[in-house]
Amino acid sequence: MAEDRLPPLNAVRAFEAAARLGSYVAASQALHVTQPAIGRHVKNLEDWLGVRLLERSPRGVTLTLPGAHYYKAAAQALQILADAGARLGQRGEERWLRILCVPAFASRWLTPRIDTLRSLRPDLRIAIEPNATFTSVDARQADLGIAFGLPGELSGVREVLIRPKVFAVCAPSYLAQLPAGLSAADLPALRLIHVDDGTWWNSWFAANGLRVRVKADTSHISNDIVLNLAQRGHGIALATEVLVGRELREGSLVRCVEQAVALESYQLLTPPQPPSADALWFMDWLGSSLREEFPDAL
Repeated sequence: MAEDRLPPLNAVRAFEAAARLGSYVAASQALHVTQPAIGRHVKNLEDWLGVRLLERSPRGVTLTLPGAHYYKAAAQALQILADAGARLGQRGEERWLRILCVPAFASRWLTPRIDTLRSLRPDLRIAIEPNATFTSVDARQADLGIAFGLPGELSGVREVLIRPKVFAVCAPSYLAQLPAGLSAADLPALRLIHVDDGTWWNSWFAANGLRVRVKADTSHISNDIVLNLAQRGHGIALATEVLVGRELREGSLVRCVEQAVALESYQLLTPPQPPSADALWFMDWLGSSLREEFPDAL
């Protein structure tokens, strides 16, 4: 485009501000110039265009019909320039999304999908911090959290994602040593691997109608550790399809009894502050991905 077809930018800015704010006084305050300077810029633009753009009155300024058409185009053009400048400014700044997450979900479900997230948002850097014990999210620590718990246990819950069924798994080599036709009632006498003092196993037994109590001799705090031990043939662990879907398909873990019950749910936690655009995007992707992959866990 030839330069002589472009109006003076300062004149366009002065006109847009005066038209938007309704007076030369307000425009001068917004642009930090004098009121006479606004008048001169508008007059220069009108002379350059050859049309009257604004009508002045004691109450301020109003747009003429040609001025209304030109104002719409000028406002859009200035906004395009402002947006382009903002995007260029952001290129020099790294944008991070910090996610606090229960370890097994982080390593077994979320981390394998990092390449997908990068392809969808290549300019976003993602930091995943495994944490087995958090019950709320502080904005100084993370932008959001993915926790696993019962209703009322967690603070700042934004959304309940899914509530998958819990079942017992072990390595094929360990199952081969056990009698055929096992049921949940047979498990208390076997080698159980615990994530806590026995509470989770006892809750699972109770949900299956069994009044038994087991106690852990060793507690491993993270389901990721427990499931790794089960894969190596150390005993029987509780799991969900979210955590061991791949292992079940590959055969490194097998379900040792048919019983399966829903207990806790995966819950999305956020700090009290409003989430960023990146956090909102991730939360939408996370919820839709889990619902699509595990429709029976809703």
